[in-house]
Amino acid sequence: MIESTCFHCGNDCGKTIINFDQKTFCCNGCKTVYDIFSTHDLSCYYDLQSAPGAIPEEIKGKYDYLDTDTIAEKLIEFNNDSTQIITLNIPHIHCSSCIWILENLHKLQPGITFSQVNFPKKNVRITFHKEQLSLKEVVLLLSSIGYEPYISLDDYTSGKKHIDRSLLYKLGIAGFAFGNVMFLSFPEYFEISEYWLEQYKYVFRWLMFSFSLPVVFYAAQDYFVSAYKGLRSKILNIDVPIALGIMVLFLRSTTEIVFDLGTGFFDSLTGLVFFLLLGKFFQQKTYSFLSFERDYKSYFPIAVTRVIKAKQKNERKEESVQVYDIKQGDRLLIRNEELIPVDSILIEGNAQIDYSFVTGESESVTKLSGDKLFAGGKQLSGAIEIEALKSVEQSYLTQLWSNDIFTKDKSASFVNLTDTISKYFTMVILCIAVLATIFWLYIDASKAINVLTAVLIIACPCALALARPFALGNVLRIFGKSKFYLKNADVIEQLAKTDTIIFDKTGTITTNKKNKIEYQGLQLTSEEESLLKNTLRASNHPLSRSLYAILAEHNIYPLDEYQEFTGKGIEGKSEQNTIKIGSSRFVGNQNESEVLNTAVHISTNDQYKGKYVFYNQYRNGIKKVFHVLSKTYNLSILSGDNEGEKKYLKQLLPKKTKLLFNQKPDDKLNYIKSLQQHQQKVVMIGDGLNDAGALAQSDVGIAVSENVNVFSPACDAILDASKFDQISTYISTSKRALKIIKSSFVLSFLYNIVGLYFAVTGQLSPLVAAILMPLSSISVVLYVTLLTNIYSRKLKNDEYIK
Repeated sequence: MIESTCFHCGNDCGKTIINFDQKTFCCNGCKTVYDIFSTHDLSCYYDLQSAPGAIPEEIKGKYDYLDTDTIAEKLIEFNNDSTQIITLNIPHIHCSSCIWILENLHKLQPGITFSQVNFPKKNVRITFHKEQLSLKEVVLLLSSIGYEPYISLDDYTSGKKHIDRSLLYKLGIAGFAFGNVMFLSFPEYFEISEYWLEQYKYVFRWLMFSFSLPVVFYAAQDYFVSAYKGLRSKILNIDVPIALGIMVLFLRSTTEIVFDLGTGFFDSLTGLVFFLLLGKFFQQKTYSFLSFERDYKSYFPIAVTRVIKAKQKNERKEESVQVYDIKQGDRLLIRNEELIPVDSILIEGNAQIDYSFVTGESESVTKLSGDKLFAGGKQLSGAIEIEALKSVEQSYLTQLWSNDIFTKDKSASFVNLTDTISKYFTMVILCIAVLATIFWLYIDASKAINVLTAVLIIACPCALALARPFALGNVLRIFGKSKFYLKNADVIEQLAKTDTIIFDKTGTITTNKKNKIEYQGLQLTSEEESLLKNTLRASNHPLSRSLYAILAEHNIYPLDEYQEFTGKGIEGKSEQNTIKIGSSRFVGNQNESEVLNTAVHISTNDQYKGKYVFYNQYRNGIKKVFHVLSKTYNLSILSGDNEGEKKYLKQLLPKKTKLLFNQKPDDKLNYIKSLQQHQQKVVMIGDGLNDAGALAQSDVGIAVSENVNVFSPACDAILDASKFDQISTYISTSKRALKIIKSSFVLSFLYNIVGLYFAVTGQLSPLVAAILMPLSSISVVLYVTLLTNIYSRKLKNDEYIK
């Protein structure tokens, strides 16, 4: 039998030979990978390395430890009956092709349902069916296509991040070669005697050539790989002009020493790569610093109710704590629609858990006492009590909020400022470089190569690409410290472009902590009030929380049945007694007269009892906020309550404010949709519960939080209720940030215009261009960072930030 090797992995096919597209494969898996790459114009994957899908000998058996359950549990962040989720660090992610491959793993392996790349952190988050695929098989799949993950159990337990040192190695090699090439060029620089040149010049020139080889083919390889993959994917990325400049310098210099035409430009070449890598190193360090500073995960405003047993009389108390204060062994109360913030054990209650936040699959699962519950699940049936198994990892909660499952529809139509401008930038630069080179070929051919290289390097759009993420990243950090938490940096740009702001009333412009509540109706028995208290305990609606707080203490017990009807009310049952709490129609009261205030009606065992009337307390600064916003924006209030407060609101708010009452959740959503059809950009500010649809439909949805654990992926931002009076400042800061970005683009273009003038006229060497390029990028970064800090001083001077 003729020995044959697999085109994809390079292994011996043995007796199983699969022929496809005039190539041989050892199995259908290798054939499928090749077929997908070829179909999507990514066959360049095979041009970079022979048999790139091979599993090296040192990898075989390397990941056998992943078959051990105790070890796998430390790595897997979510694990239920059918689905597992893991986040892996992939050091080799470097371009758009890498992202495409890693986000289409489901095409390589049907057992994988979803994969999402975090490019700045070089992570991929993979969701897979554990019946079809093991964790070890996922890791081996990644390794087989050239993306071996970095796994360290120490890193996972200590929270340390793996540092990719390849940039440092490349920088060291480029610096070493640059220093030696400069040293070998001294005789040429200082025009040493003819005898010395004739005796050693060929040795020196070939030594310089030798030193340039590892610089071009190792230190600079990322530029070539990125440019090549970008071109194959029909993308002119920023590495195309850089790679072209390096290649031109190398070929020209090699030609000169081979044909004895001169000493070449090896000093400029090695210096160019060294300073490019040095600039990348400083940019990476600066970005890492700012990325840490702007990391809003540590400020994430989710709180949870902790149950504390008192020392006397076997009583229990409840307190609200921030999630990062949760410790192992804490007993937590999770109400209806609340998110489970930490891996835990179910102690009591009927758990109906929706894991769609984690997996994207909407089917809920039933859990019994003693079952393990995973962070990210949402309780759908009343209140439950759980015991925490470990402390909270904020990054995991934020991943749920930022999950692409909930953002694709809204972000699909949004194109950010950088993408709008930069897509034409590389094309223009290439045209200028070609025209300038042709011009100098006719005028002075000796300068043509220098001009071409200098143009390609000095016009690198790095400064253009960095301005937006640094400016918005810094604003994101400042907002986070001022208790305004945004899902991502794009929200700032979208917020700056809005022209219409819509407010919900209850729980948004009113506060739940200062309401005056008065009961009108038949006296409730002790048993009825106890059932009312325990039913309200399971609800997260602002009126429910306010009413629960004023009722007398009663024994806490689990309900037999609990159901919440969005926009209508809640229903609970314990033993033979039932209770309905909500609107007059919901509880079955047919004789309700007109009410001038918000009211919550009560019926027990289908008998109407009465109502709790709420005298709303509006938030501090509401009059000033609306007055400032009315100068620039169209303002509306959409309320599900009746018109009892309409007269007062007309006196309190600007005359142009539209007031709409008796609005159901669908009415709010449709109202926003109608405004958008008239090309209006809408901000919706609500409480995150009944307003979920409206928040999702709006261009920017902001949920006002009273420090409760209500988690909604429909919103784009969460505003701490204590900062309601700073809404106008947040929006104006967003507008200023956009102006800063635009001014930084002007600054970047000025850099390029001045640099291009000297480069096109032959007055700028490639080496000087390589030094100026990272300096221009760093100066733009400092410019946007300093200006955003200055313009955000109103927020920074807030008493919360010391």
